[in-house]
Amino acid sequence: MRFKLTLNKLYAWSLISYERVVMLDSDNIFLQNTDELFQCGQFCAVFINPCIFHTGLFVLQPSMDVFKNMLHELAVGRENPDGADQGFLASYFPDLLDQPMFHPPANGTKLQGTYRLPLGYQMDASYYYLKLRWSIPCGPNSVITFPSAPWFKPWYWWSWPVLPLGLSWHEQRRENLGYSSEIPVVLIQAVLYIGVIAVTRLARPSLSKMCYNRRMEKNTMFLLSLLRVVAAWSILAAYTIPFFIIPRTVHPLLGWPLYLLGSFSLSSIVINVFLLHPMTVLTTWFGFIGALLVMAFPWYLNGVVRALAVFAYAFCCAPLIWASLVKTMSSLHVLIERDAFRLGEPNQNAEFTKLY
Repeated sequence: MRFKLTLNKLYAWSLISYERVVMLDSDNIFLQNTDELFQCGQFCAVFINPCIFHTGLFVLQPSMDVFKNMLHELAVGRENPDGADQGFLASYFPDLLDQPMFHPPANGTKLQGTYRLPLGYQMDASYYYLKLRWSIPCGPNSVITFPSAPWFKPWYWWSWPVLPLGLSWHEQRRENLGYSSEIPVVLIQAVLYIGVIAVTRLARPSLSKMCYNRRMEKNTMFLLSLLRVVAAWSILAAYTIPFFIIPRTVHPLLGWPLYLLGSFSLSSIVINVFLLHPMTVLTTWFGFIGALLVMAFPWYLNGVVRALAVFAYAFCCAPLIWASLVKTMSSLHVLIERDAFRLGEPNQNAEFTKLY
């Protein structure tokens, strides 16, 4: 399903009003001008692994004959390893690996035939993450591609700083397209979150009465278990709901602050409804901020050091988050017994009642 529309790339061969077409995916970042690609031949592509060329960027000469022949090959069921454009084009141009490397003529003339493009025209982003710099010796370092998992494509706001190059992609979008479609939604959500924080703060006494001035159930252990489940799911919802309602393609420097504001506002509801200590609920919130700072730190020696730093931070934070969860559950237990004492119900532990 992910690749069901990628065969639409074949329509590029029907653009016969053009001499050359450079077909490219939207997850490419151009580091410099690549006009010389229009000098390449009838078909040119990059091998980013030893056996199969990548169709994230390729050059073609439009031809209705080639286009019709491709449609015919699709109809008769040409062998296609992956069912998408990658497998079909690799099968349609099986001898590209044996073709010469593309070197643009200095006089600007257009070449004929098929050529391999240097790796610098489709640099896999994973090459960068290892050393946090580019070191591709073969060909111009012109174009970055992101053949990663679908949920970590560079246009998603959460891809940075998890993947450092995501910010570079968003900077190019900001310079060219902007974010006019997402900004109104971001502003509306920010205003709503600020309003939630203000209302929950002002309504804390009434929320407390609503939640605790009530007749207790006979089965206190059942009530405690139910309250723990509700509180745990409420905390989880406070950290997940903002993630899913933020516009996915907003700039990371807008998306992350909006997420932190949203999770803080929903956490404030949980804190006030269950009368929990703020730090026990917000430990995870501060943990997110620390993780972002660790991942975005710009002076790591290489990607290995960065990965070790993130792992060490997660290792140190895990006990604190677990301790905050345990403290939250114990606070609910004290809250149940406190309510029973206030309402005059018999308490099994007389010493505890006297101390309380």
